[in-house]
Amino acid sequence: QVQLVESGGGLVQPGGSLRLSCAASRSIFNIYAMGWYRQAPGKQRELVAFIIKDGTTNYADSVKGRFTISRDNAKNTVDLQMNSLKPEDTAVYFCAAKRFTSSAFGSWGQGTQVTVSS
Repeated sequence: QVQLVESGGGLVQPGGSLRLSCAASRSIFNIYAMGWYRQAPGKQRELVAFIIKDGTTNYADSVKGRFTISRDNAKNTVDLQMNSLKPEDTAVYFCAAKRFTSSAFGSWGQGTQVTVSS
């Protein structure tokens, strides 16, 4: 198990940027994938992006080209750079970890609120 703590959320104008950070309580070197989920009011939870330990990344179509996920195994952190934010990006963003032997992401953080509004 690994504990995850998200930070960096807040209120931002449409078109603005935020950088979310996920701090892990232990090494993520051997974690197969680190990901960011989000859940907007009245909507299903969505996997926004994930990064595999070899550096391969994947993004939801809704954020592709605007968001960038990165991981720093030395610092045990995973960041999500969000640019050109839209009101529909408003959600609680969660960091999660997935081991190779697990069927789904786990070790969820508490989440950080991102609100995009004028």
